[in-house]
Amino acid sequence: MRLVYLTIGCISLALGIIGIPLPILPTTPFLLLAIACFARSSKRFENWLYHTKLYQTYVADFRETRSISRERKKKVIIQIYILMGISIFFAPIVWVKMALAALTIFITYYLFKVIPDKKDDGE
Repeated sequence: MRLVYLTIGCISLALGIIGIPLPILPTTPFLLLAIACFARSSKRFENWLYHTKLYQTYVADFRETRSISRERKKKVIIQIYILMGISIFFAPIVWVKMALAALTIFITYYLFKVIPDKKDDGE
């Protein structure tokens, strides 16, 4: 089982890294899956991932506070709108365009209404 978890962890890590420039792949969930798999397969990999800048940038805040800063949300949503806009423009079938538009609306709602804004220490 350790080998299965290690393999899934490595694949999730790779997908998370690919998701950095491609907003269609969600970076944070893949990195959360990777850290969970590494915790069950290799303490060395788990420790390594905890201490990477990648983990600190994309996962640490959300995992510890269950929130995302408003500025980070704005950056994410701009990337999503650009990518989804391009996808909607080039989609050849009308129902695919509508599904992508609905997905974009859902992501916007979830990001800004379901996931709380991170509070600054000064507030």
